[in-house]
Amino acid sequence: MGSGKRGLITAAVTVVCAVTVLAAPGTAFAAPSPSPTPSPSASASSAPTAVSNKELEDIRKRLEKLYHAAAVATDQYNATEEAAEKQSAEIVALAKGIVKGQERLAELKERAGAAAAAQYRSGGLPDEAKLMLSDDPQAFLDGTGRVLQGQRATKGLLAEMTRIQQDLELYAKDASAQWKKLEAGRKAKAAAQKKIEKQIKAAEQLESRLEEKEKERLAELEKEAAYKAQTEWLDSGILQDIKGEASEQGRKAVEYATEQLGKPYEWGAEGPKTYDCSGLTSQAWASAGQGIPRTSQEQWKQLERIDVEDMRPGDLIIYNADASHVAMYIGDGAIIHAPRPGRTVTVAGAGSMPILGVVRPDA
Repeated sequence: MGSGKRGLITAAVTVVCAVTVLAAPGTAFAAPSPSPTPSPSASASSAPTAVSNKELEDIRKRLEKLYHAAAVATDQYNATEEAAEKQSAEIVALAKGIVKGQERLAELKERAGAAAAAQYRSGGLPDEAKLMLSDDPQAFLDGTGRVLQGQRATKGLLAEMTRIQQDLELYAKDASAQWKKLEAGRKAKAAAQKKIEKQIKAAEQLESRLEEKEKERLAELEKEAAYKAQTEWLDSGILQDIKGEASEQGRKAVEYATEQLGKPYEWGAEGPKTYDCSGLTSQAWASAGQGIPRTSQEQWKQLERIDVEDMRPGDLIIYNADASHVAMYIGDGAIIHAPRPGRTVTVAGAGSMPILGVVRPDA
């Protein structure tokens, strides 16, 4: 093996992290053709450049880890982006509250000032003197009552002014806290983006150093791994127990996902031209009138969990121990998902990846 190829394998072995093996489009349920084994003569003649199946399998595993790391970082990126949208909306709402409070405070101050001026103009003599000098004692008493009412109203104005001032201080503190969260989210988002780009670039460089025939053999190994996992899942008899029928919203979500078949994967994308895994599932359910969390990890945390045996078309299958991938179950042991960079939205076997659990958006 030449130094270039040996360097390729060495570089592959140094990569760390964990991901999902995804079947190529249209081959999720068909047994893949076995990878050809080079003949002795061919091996001898191409020894300086050939990469063995064992070495390609090692590269496949390294690629899985790279793309898994990118998927985890993508979930973090999407989560911070979603949080930023909420925080921005809260800041806008707080700003509106501050403006409204300031307008109300100005109005109250004007009324309180007018009341104070009126009381000042009517003052000067004690009430006893006013009564003695008054030609109409009843009118005096009526006036006194109005003065008392005015005093109570003034006290009410002052109390409301105090409350509004306290509200404005609270709004300002909340807005400041949201700005700090927003800034922290921006930094986390930028860090996640760098990690995504780094992992994807490493994977692309790893694949780019393979010859075209070696890339084809690598794709076959991916198919074989997915087929083996799917076969083991089906051999357990699980499909015999899965008989649920889709709800009306579930059918709409499946229809939407089906219409996206063949569109490219792009991290952070929510359509309509490209998707990442959770971008596809969240938009599919949004089209059915059901809003769900943006990321696969939040979908796993927030949506109702059900047993695999009870799942029905439209339900979401969460994959990997860290909930870093999600797909939509469409029935007959199949899913639709956006696999990873370099792949398109496709149909695959539901058991072709390690299942963490199933959640139902419209439980």
